[in-house]
Amino acid sequence: MSLAEVDQGDVLVVQPDGGDNYWQPVPANGFVSVRLAPHLVGMNTNTPFGLGTQTVPPGGYVREHSHPHHDEVLHFISGSGKAFIDGKEHRLSPGMTIFIGKKRRHMFVNDGTGDMHWLWMIAPNGLEDFFRDIGRPKKPGEPAPEPFARPDNVLEIERRTAFAPPPPGGGRIP
Repeated sequence: MSLAEVDQGDVLVVQPDGGDNYWQPVPANGFVSVRLAPHLVGMNTNTPFGLGTQTVPPGGYVREHSHPHHDEVLHFISGSGKAFIDGKEHRLSPGMTIFIGKKRRHMFVNDGTGDMHWLWMIAPNGLEDFFRDIGRPKKPGEPAPEPFARPDNVLEIERRTAFAPPPPGGGRIP
């Protein structure tokens, strides 16, 4: 084996039903699929990242929040809705990409008639731990559960994963 072969990084191919998949509680509902994270593949980078998808049904939303040390990229694949970033509204449509730097308040609302689906990437990682800890495991082909509440310790989960404290009053409501 050559030195170049010894120094190569990992390879991970994630099939459509692969990754770590979780049903999400209200108000988002829907589900998350964690596709890449340090616990799934060795990352040879100074800044480990998480990457996955999120699907939010009509009427669901991702509450207003920010990340204290994280940059986030979202690429919207299907559905429609709106994003609020530092209070400014942006219409969302398939093909749109948004970069959100650390400490920027943001939320996403599905005000369309179908599921809103996007790809997310966050660096450093941590969002995948949040989704695991507030969600319920999702199995391929399993029907969506009835809406369920966030865990009672959600603020502690947010604090130890990838979230800044919530804004006074809990933040914007759609």
